[in-house]
Amino acid sequence: MELRHLRCFLAVAEELHFARAAERLHIEQSPLSRAIKELEEELGVVLFARTTRSTRITRAGKLFLEHVPRVFAALDQARGSVTAAANGFHAQLRIALSDGMTPARLPALLAQCRQDEPEVDIRLFEVPLAQQIKGLHEDLYDVGFAQSNEVGDGILAVPVWHDPLAVAVPARHPILSHKRIPLEEVLRYPLVMCDPVACEGYARQVARVLRTVDVEPLTAEQVTSFDLMMTLVSAGFALGLAGASQIAASREPGVVARQLAGAQPPLTTYLLHLDRVPSHTLVRFIERARR
Repeated sequence: MELRHLRCFLAVAEELHFARAAERLHIEQSPLSRAIKELEEELGVVLFARTTRSTRITRAGKLFLEHVPRVFAALDQARGSVTAAANGFHAQLRIALSDGMTPARLPALLAQCRQDEPEVDIRLFEVPLAQQIKGLHEDLYDVGFAQSNEVGDGILAVPVWHDPLAVAVPARHPILSHKRIPLEEVLRYPLVMCDPVACEGYARQVARVLRTVDVEPLTAEQVTSFDLMMTLVSAGFALGLAGASQIAASREPGVVARQLAGAQPPLTTYLLHLDRVPSHTLVRFIERARR
């Protein structure tokens, strides 16, 4: 099995169309079909059910697809490690970020790491929470940040940062008459919410807050990033719910942050790492994060 076989498989699995996959790989369709056939013969399974009208990935193909991207991720990380060593770095720290919202304190933490240990090469990966958990187990990442502590066995979730949940409001919105906005009042208006798959931990924490009132939220839009949430709020599409420090740090004009009335639980960011003795580099990173 060669890397070209895996590249061809991945292209067909994502396109579900041999002609488009061949165009994407800048090859003719016949060598692509031949590569898939060679791969199927080696594995002893059919990966794609192909007719004159459609291409469908089989159950065996779906199972294989769960593993192939990790092969390329591991290869990219190997290249990165070699490049880092050639550039004079003595160690590497691979940090996974989930929930579509970069913690507001992360830039200061990374700057401190650069100042204290410039010989450590830091690499960032934005991935869904499930992929972060799997990547930690498979040694694709050393540490991660997420807004969930529901991470299963073998991983420690350490609460490191707390941010008051606030309302992102378009400028000149009538709700700004409140200095602190009651949650019931927020729910009178449409909300921009983060996609529960892309922002799993964030979505869980916000959902717990929303369940404290007997009002069904009206979702105007689901987004996969904080930046897009702020863009839609600024444009007046809806209100948003996010960490107060994140809203304050937003560069999007026309967005005003307002605190929620009453005692609301903050958004908690967790540092995730394997439940085993960490490396010295990771120990120092965790200490900085907790400070």
